[in-house]
Amino acid sequence: MAESSRYADPVTEPRWLSDEQQCAWRKFAALMTVVPAKLDAQLQRDAGLTHFGYWVLAMLSEHPDRALRMSDLAARANASPSRVSHVVARLEQRGWVRRQRASGDGRGNVAELTDAGHEKVVATAPGHVAKVRDLVFDGLTDDQVRQLDELCAAVLAHLDPEGTITTTPPRPE
Repeated sequence: MAESSRYADPVTEPRWLSDEQQCAWRKFAALMTVVPAKLDAQLQRDAGLTHFGYWVLAMLSEHPDRALRMSDLAARANASPSRVSHVVARLEQRGWVRRQRASGDGRGNVAELTDAGHEKVVATAPGHVAKVRDLVFDGLTDDQVRQLDELCAAVLAHLDPEGTITTTPPRPE
């Protein structure tokens, strides 16, 4: 049987990517691999943090009380509660976060950024932002930044029609 006829059944035929989609996908997949690895390397070298650890500290620092229920922190970090719990435990050991029972109902835990944790975020942010600029934004025009924002929003809206993926910082209350 010829190679092409082996896949001719329309019922089981996958929706293969077009050449243009394949080209875009490979570039996108490369970005998903290269950018996080370079951010991790910079943060590990300069601050002794993983990118995700920094992200968790940043999410806490953006909240007015510098504290969030673990479930809310997981939602803001776009991660599973288990992953957030493991990272918070490591951050707790370093004195940057403390965990306590939720005061209102006693159910669940709250992660709170300590003063040392806030200092860590403040000290780490400039180097992190410089690396993000270097890796992503310095190679783009203002129009391309707007296009990138629109493309990311479209993909996220498709992945998350309910809008549970958090991408914007909280507004001051």
